[in-house]
Amino acid sequence: MARTSTTLAPGTQARGSRSGRPIMALLDLLGRRWALRVLWELRSEALTFRALRARCDAMSPSVLNQRLVELRDAGIVELERDAGYRLSREGGALLHALAPLRGWAARWAHRSARSSR
Repeated sequence: MARTSTTLAPGTQARGSRSGRPIMALLDLLGRRWALRVLWELRSEALTFRALRARCDAMSPSVLNQRLVELRDAGIVELERDAGYRLSREGGALLHALAPLRGWAARWAHRSARSSR
């Protein structure tokens, strides 16, 4: 798998950290504009570039292309010749690992709503 100059990987510096710790590289990658949205849209089916762009509120093609390059380089997204982009096995495992954050976010929203009353 070829790495681009902007590809994040464990052992490389990430925003907010020079340590190269894998978690910091992952959080940097997922914190990039539209990255999580791309993962969310690919959660259940493969999509062509055009279909993915439409589901992502027609984000600019250059930004979508950059996110796809980064996510493919990280082994999170794959390109299937006839189907389009889809989550790799590791991408599916990543979404599964992130699932508990949904519950935490719901509790956080509930606490925030109570404290603003």
